[in-house]
Amino acid sequence: MAEMMSGWKRSHKCGDLRASDIGKTVTLMGWVHHRRDHGGLVFVDLRDRYGVTQIVFDPQLADKALKQSHLIRNEWVLAVKGEVTKRPEGTINPKIATGEVEIRCNEVKVLNPSLTPVFPIEDDVDVAEETRMEYRYLDLRRETMKNKLIARHKMAMAARNYMSGEGFLEIETPILIKNTPEGSREYVVPSRVNPGKFFVLPQSPQQLKQTCMIAGLDKYFQIAKCFRDEDLRADRQPEFTQIDLEMSFIDEEDIYHVGEGLMKAIVKESLGEDLKTPFRRLTYAEAMENYGNDKPDLRFDLPLVNVGSVAAKSDFKVFKDVLAQGGIVKAINAKGCADFSRKDVEELTGFVGKYGAKGMAWFKVKDGKLDSNIAKYFSPEVQTELLKVLKGEEGDLLLFGADQLTVVNDSLGALRVELARRKGLFEKGPKWAFAWVTDFPMFGKDEKGRLFSMNHPFTAPMDKDLPLMDTDPTKVTARAYDMVLNGFELGSGTIRIHDSELQSKVFGMLDISPEKAQERFGFLLKALTYGAPPHGGMAVGLDRIAMLLTGSPNIRDVIAFPKTAKATDLMTGSPSEIDEELMKELKIKIELEDLT
Repeated sequence: MAEMMSGWKRSHKCGDLRASDIGKTVTLMGWVHHRRDHGGLVFVDLRDRYGVTQIVFDPQLADKALKQSHLIRNEWVLAVKGEVTKRPEGTINPKIATGEVEIRCNEVKVLNPSLTPVFPIEDDVDVAEETRMEYRYLDLRRETMKNKLIARHKMAMAARNYMSGEGFLEIETPILIKNTPEGSREYVVPSRVNPGKFFVLPQSPQQLKQTCMIAGLDKYFQIAKCFRDEDLRADRQPEFTQIDLEMSFIDEEDIYHVGEGLMKAIVKESLGEDLKTPFRRLTYAEAMENYGNDKPDLRFDLPLVNVGSVAAKSDFKVFKDVLAQGGIVKAINAKGCADFSRKDVEELTGFVGKYGAKGMAWFKVKDGKLDSNIAKYFSPEVQTELLKVLKGEEGDLLLFGADQLTVVNDSLGALRVELARRKGLFEKGPKWAFAWVTDFPMFGKDEKGRLFSMNHPFTAPMDKDLPLMDTDPTKVTARAYDMVLNGFELGSGTIRIHDSELQSKVFGMLDISPEKAQERFGFLLKALTYGAPPHGGMAVGLDRIAMLLTGSPNIRDVIAFPKTAKATDLMTGSPSEIDEELMKELKIKIELEDLT
């Protein structure tokens, strides 16, 4: 039943026509969004990417077209010819741009019929995500999904225009690169012409963009595709896109200036909003102390307050035992939450239990005193001191975490966000709470006491901390910084090591032998000896930016063809097995473990 276009040419798109076009004969092409049969008349809403136009099939104009219209169903692809007319009084639709006009159809072609869609092409329809992923080409026809991809396009274009205006060169780096582990698992690609050898897909263009600086290119950027073979979350995909940049002869302030300008341009272009700069800055130590994590949501307050020195004066055994074992006691003042019921508090106690907390002490502030079943262990003097430290007032609810540092920070850090959700604090604060988190530790220690890099091994230490590299490396502060927004890390970066000797020293501290360093990073070490300039950069995740700025619940909604939580593509059926002949050609043999 499908027809060829046979010389028909689209004259307008479905969102173009206005009252000024009345009287014109036009040709539109698109999908049937809705069909309504009113006896003698049939109405079709014809949809394309640009909008919707109402088509009227009237027997007085073209009986053949009317007969064809009775066969037409939703999502059929049509070409229609007709005259633009004014809608009758009382039928104007102010909600759409074409709402004043309609097309009186005198000829129609069915360019392609459609099976009945497995779900309605409507925004307010509850569809299982697996179904949406399998029929992604249908899902993307929905208005909200289309608009998210349009917004993402605007963000990418804003980034390109801004970076070019700042003198950056867009330089593509290869997708097939050498295996140089930087922390996450990599996707491996066999080389047919070099049997037994492999490429990997890049986790980031890190070393290559540093090489661009050594080449004297001064300012590099790229909207780069990156790959990590790791477990997925709502804000993570195995392949993702980042706005990557690197600059020579700069310091952190230059990065902050460019990063803020970039986000300002993206928000303006995609949302039409003016972003306030400069962004707030806080150190890693401040973020961990006050908010429990290094990507705090700053749309609301609710800080974590260390009350260990006051708790030590109480007779409450839980607090005293934790402090004696080197733990900490922190608290949150949930302002105005004394009306929470016992059930509410029990729910919050269960909530922090998900983050390792063994329990949660609490007090309500009533009549200037602390009201709780454990209040008897706190003298009037200690109660007064707690109220002062926590700025407790009538009607407040004070919630305490007592455990080792990591457990307290994780549990109370999550609790402050849960409290904000329950009290509607997100809507009361700023819409976009951008910040820079700075001064990260350069090294951490694993359970075996071995050093590991908190960012990546190419990060430069603070000049003032160079002496600590030999004496107390865990106290070395890195020249590293993260950009955060509303509780998410948008991107991170560092000032790089540009000295070959210092880079080799860091590799050694990370237990990477000279032989292993040469095997993995030899080309970079060599390049650093040929006049490498001081340089630094960062990368921000385009997918994550799009997710947050469009208010999407997960990152899959802003990627045209995403993977599931199991890193599969339900639409194409990948990953899949490959032909045995190809396996032989690649000199690959697979031995599957018995998983039964």
